[in-house]
This record gives sequence, structure tokens and C-alpha cells, in this order.
Amino acid sequence: MSSKSVAETVASLMPRAQAELAELVAFRSVADFDQFPRSESEAAARWITDALGAEGFQDIAILDTPDGTQSVYGCLPGPEGARTVLLYAHYDVQPPLDEAAWASPPFELTERDGRWYARGAADCKGGLIMHLLALRALKANGGVPVHVKIIVEGSEEQGTGGLERYAEAHPELLGADTIVIGDAGNFRVGLPTVTATLRGMTMLRVSVDTLGGNLHSGQFGGAAPDALAALIRILDSLRADDGSTTVDGLTSDARWEGLQYDEEQFRQDAKVLDGVGLIGSGTVADRIWARPAVTVLGIDSPPVVGATPSVQAHARALVSLRVPPGTDAAEATKLLRAHLEAHTPWHARVQIEQVGQGQPFSADTTSPAYAAMAEAMAVAYPGEEMQYAGQGGSIPLCNTLAALYPRAEILLIGLSEPEAQIHAVNESVSPQELERLSVAEALFLRNYAAS
Repeated sequence: MSSKSVAETVASLMPRAQAELAELVAFRSVADFDQFPRSESEAAARWITDALGAEGFQDIAILDTPDGTQSVYGCLPGPEGARTVLLYAHYDVQPPLDEAAWASPPFELTERDGRWYARGAADCKGGLIMHLLALRALKANGGVPVHVKIIVEGSEEQGTGGLERYAEAHPELLGADTIVIGDAGNFRVGLPTVTATLRGMTMLRVSVDTLGGNLHSGQFGGAAPDALAALIRILDSLRADDGSTTVDGLTSDARWEGLQYDEEQFRQDAKVLDGVGLIGSGTVADRIWARPAVTVLGIDSPPVVGATPSVQAHARALVSLRVPPGTDAAEATKLLRAHLEAHTPWHARVQIEQVGQGQPFSADTTSPAYAAMAEAMAVAYPGEEMQYAGQGGSIPLCNTLAALYPRAEILLIGLSEPEAQIHAVNESVSPQELERLSVAEALFLRNYAAS
């Protein structure tokens, strides 16, 4: 099997990949069933089971995980005595946010300016298509040389830990020699990259109460404690003047050694408005890969339209904290909770509820699997050498798999490069990246089998 024949096969399969991705992104599979129908996620899971069945996978199962969502599992036997590789992706997606702000419908794959736009196109329904393309290319060129397990998660974006708990209760299910997580991305388009570290995360819901009910601001304002103002004070305490995250007791001065992120390039990637400064200190890589970062994800308060002149009795916010490698997420959660309580003004009543949590992750990049991937990426991306980068996002399952299978090598690749704008409006995937990474994964499996 030549590298050229694999690349040619993947290229010939791209129209089919586009059609399949169009079918898959059409499912509004947001695993928040207060906002989106459960039936959409269930239909997406059935689509995946059918796709795996068509590829010859065995023991295909829809797994009912403890958080009330479904993951899809399958096994493709390889040659006797071959190594086992687990391929991971997730089919749940973030909400589309403001659908009117999309240039094309978020759940309709639309080709524009050389990219394919839709929610989940890169994160991470495209990751599943990448796995399928790689396997098809191998089957067309001598066969798949390893045993393959695949797991497609249904609630990764929610951070509710369903698949982690299912895996812990069924430790034999996902065991493998190497695990390829298809939910990361290249540092930029055309630069092959493996993700060496992930920040963990914790999410807390903070509720503040100060009054038995809202009051007229003219009659009571100035003396009556305002719950919304108290919440604003609490949230403001989480940042220093330069915007750095400040959680009492949490270290925030770590440095990133390795591939650096040019500040001007970051401004372009993040679409920072002209004249607006970045927040934090240190290099960009320090800030987004090696240090904690707090984000207020949402606030429940009266909207401006229709607001009345009232002192607010209740306010609520959802706070996310990204936890850097080397910090225990459970300890960070305790520190964040204590900070929020300590910085609550006026003896307001505060209730804090943990919504989700995941540990940070660091990979062993000296393992044989990384050498096999480097060789594969050098072929798929001629003239480019594989880079190692961090990622500010979280994939909680990584630590669960590392704990369950300590001898397994874990690699993180994927389609979520900066131009993909995952989690934002107008998410997209580069079909060229999908093609090249599919070639790289196929060649990796061949190289790994032979190593």
C-alpha cells in the first residue's frame, strides 16, 4: 500500500464525505434537552450506528450513559495478533447561539469561500467523518492493519461526564494500545499539529438572593441590597485589573514552553476589535494553554427591553474555570467556590451548585505512537513537520481513559483549527484539512501496525 494510493482514495471519497457530513450536521443534536429535543440526538446516534454497520463494524451498540445521553460504540476486527486502536469523536454540538447571525442556516452544510459551514462541521461531527475516511482508504488499499474500536460520545459539550462514568463501570470496553482523539485541531490551517496538553474545567452555577421580592428603585433604591449588583461584585472579583484570572489560592503564573502563539495572529484568529486590548499577562501561549481562565458563560437578569425600575431580589450566573495541567480540577473547584463565597458583599445569600468538572490532561509525546503520527503527517502535509501545541479547551474523557488504561498512548488531532470558529456563529471546516488529516490518520494506522 503506497502513500499515494491512500491519498488518491481519500480524494476520491471527498464528495461522499461532504454528503455524509451534510446529513449528520442536519441533526440538532445539542445535549441540553431543555433547549433541544432529545429525539434529535437519538436520531444522530442511529445515523452513526447505520454508518458503522455499513463499514463492517461488529458489536455495535448505543450506550445509555448515566447522564441521560447516548454514546455509540463499535468494533472492527483486524488481523490476528494486531494492536488495538480506539478512535474517538462526539456527535453532540454546542447550541447555534443567534441563528440569525449565521450567514447560512447553522444545521445545513453550506459551502462558501472554500469551507463548509454548519454547527458541528469541525467540532466534532467532522471528526467522525475523518475516522470513516481513514478506514475506507485503508480498506481500499489492502485492509485495516489493526483492530479498531470506535466510540462516539453524545454529551461531550455539556461536561456532564456520562461517558466517563460508563467507561469506569465497563473498563474492558474501551481498552486499547493507542487512542486517537479526533476532537482537537491544527495550530493553523496547513500546519500538522498534535495537542500535547488540555486544560481541565469546572462549571459552577451561582445564585444570589437579597430580598423577598423586587422593589421599586425610587422608593427603596439606595438602601435595599440589590442582588444583581451583588452578583456583579462577585464576578468582578475573579479578575485583576489587567483581566488575569484571580481565584484566591489558585496559582496563575505558569509558563508554556514550546510552540508560541504570535499576538497579532491571535488577535486576528480571535477577531479582537481594533483598539481593544488582550487580557492577562505573559505570552499568549501562557495565557491560553498554561494558566487558569475564568469566563462568565451566562447571567440571568432582566433584559433591557421591558425592564422595570426595580431593585432586583435574585440574580444568577454560570461561571466556567479552565484548569491548567498540573492543577487538580477538584481542588480548583473548591478554591473557586470558596472565593465566590468570600467575595459575596452585604451578607447576601449565595448558593453555589457544581454543574460539570473535568481534569486537565498531558500526553506522553515520546511514545512510539507519536513517532508513527509524525511520519504520517509529514507525508500528508509535504514540507511540514508535526508540531506540538496546547489547547485551552477540555476533553474530560482523556483523563478517564488515561487512568483506566495507563499503558495506552493517547494522541489528539482534529479539525478545530482557529478559522473553524468552533462554539461561535459560522462554525466551519476546511475540506482540505479533512482530506489531509484523513490521509494522516490512515497512514498513522499503517505505520503504527508496522512499528
